[in-house]
Amino acid sequence: MIITVFPGQGAQTPGFLEPWLAVPGVRERLERYSADSGVDLIAAGTEWDADQIRDTQVAQPLIVAASLVSYAALTDAAGAEPDGVAGHSVGEIAALVAAGVLSDDDGMRLVGLRGRAMAEAAAAAQTGMSAIIGGDRDAVLARLAELDLTPANHNGAGQIVAAGTLDALAALAESPVAGTRVIPLQVAGAFHTRFMAPAVDSLRAAAAGVEASDPALALWSNSDGEPVASGRRALDLLVAQVASPVRWDLSMESFAAHEVTGIIELAPAGTLVGLAKRALRGVPTVAVKTPDDLAAAAALLTGEGA
Repeated sequence: MIITVFPGQGAQTPGFLEPWLAVPGVRERLERYSADSGVDLIAAGTEWDADQIRDTQVAQPLIVAASLVSYAALTDAAGAEPDGVAGHSVGEIAALVAAGVLSDDDGMRLVGLRGRAMAEAAAAAQTGMSAIIGGDRDAVLARLAELDLTPANHNGAGQIVAAGTLDALAALAESPVAGTRVIPLQVAGAFHTRFMAPAVDSLRAAAAGVEASDPALALWSNSDGEPVASGRRALDLLVAQVASPVRWDLSMESFAAHEVTGIIELAPAGTLVGLAKRALRGVPTVAVKTPDDLAAAAALLTGEGA
């Protein structure tokens, strides 16, 4: 079983979309996605600086758009689709589109709204997120509870992302758990926590009017790491997950249980295959960062790279 995975916020870097504009049809697709999302995605992905693309209402549609154009390029190059898909946080929207649950235009409209709603919720308090690498898991969780921080992302491979107030995150960095490194993330709020509750309400109202088909491919959810057979349930879980932890650790455990034999991460790639290399040792991976990576990804997808 070969699957494709779609990254979450923080994976973007200045100029990363530039090489994709040379792929036939990508510019036109990005122009359409810009109209859907309300963000000039071509300018954002080629000209804007790190601070500009860190803005939640820019970052989220930018990442999903990049994932969708690189996914289309991959399936065109391979002449085949993967057996399953999964997305990390906002990457779940790209996964739902790839699985046929949402149209790409509906997906881009939803991610535009999601980004704006989460940016508005983030502006209500001084919050952020920090990755915690290594250490004893129970000790890390206990320390987060002491500081009233939420383990917002359980990423597996010895990584937990804490979210909450900037003061509490600073205290964590000043006095970390033994054996850990604390790395502030380039995000603008405490995503997947109670601070995002207002964004859930906005997204739920919008999602109620969107047509959701049942997935045509295996589709894993961040909520519990299990495959979801109902398109409407997948969309409901995606909405609720804005204010709930990402359980990527459980997703990777489920990949192993379902005997996944290859993982391809779509642009802006790197983070999720990095986690997979540590948690799913021996499973071949390809990170599609630029069009130059499409040949290796297509070979893995079709079995020619086995």
